[in-house]
Amino acid sequence: MQEPLIKTVGLKKSFGELNVLDGISVDIYEGEKVVVIGPSGSGKSTFLRCLNLLETPTDGTIFFEGSELTHSSDLETHRKKMGMVFQHFNLFPHLTVLKNITLAAVEARLQEKKKKKLKITKKEIVAEESERAKKLLARIGLEDKANAYPSTLSGGQKQRIAIVRSLAMNPKVMLFDEPTSALDPEMVGEVLSLMKELADEGMTMIVVTHEMRFAREVATRVLFMDEGKIAADGTPEEIFGAPKDERLQSFLSKVL
Repeated sequence: MQEPLIKTVGLKKSFGELNVLDGISVDIYEGEKVVVIGPSGSGKSTFLRCLNLLETPTDGTIFFEGSELTHSSDLETHRKKMGMVFQHFNLFPHLTVLKNITLAAVEARLQEKKKKKLKITKKEIVAEESERAKKLLARIGLEDKANAYPSTLSGGQKQRIAIVRSLAMNPKVMLFDEPTSALDPEMVGEVLSLMKELADEGMTMIVVTHEMRFAREVATRVLFMDEGKIAADGTPEEIFGAPKDERLQSFLSKVL
């Protein structure tokens, strides 16, 4: 039987007296497109940020590719396999688009070169990663923006570049934390379109979003979170077509 790519057991997170996650146990398998929905304050973003330990869980265990993350001494190796796309892009304003995309990938390869004593030079690594970055930019129609700075880009362009930056690391899974919520309505479509392409190509994705249409069309599975718990877990048809949980019914009546 296939092992989960990501597994959480009894995951809890508190900020002082505030309990944000209350014992989440869930298995996520390679190739799944998991969309996490729920009211504001239900713990969705905190759950996502715990998966790659941007937030340290208060209790519980996280496994990635069979290895325990919560007490790992090699967390950076695992993190490189988890692409993360944030609500507010998090591009470096003082770097060009090309440098934003290649920075982490070049650094990872330099570490690998040192560890494995490879003969490739830094100049060769930079050239190879720049070429890859240009191909990724061409894929999203922004190859002419390689030498531009983030301040000159639209929100939709920034977010697509943030996605491409994560793809440059060849991740096993992509985590999206409300990737369209900071965008003007006319820019939402171009970002969701790229995410749909990734889904069609088989990328494992965990997406926190308020875009219910995206959840219906793209998700293989939908998690409904409420008060720090997973209150419902099912296919889009089960969640949207025949919701059994009363809180889920109430939530959908307000957002659909």
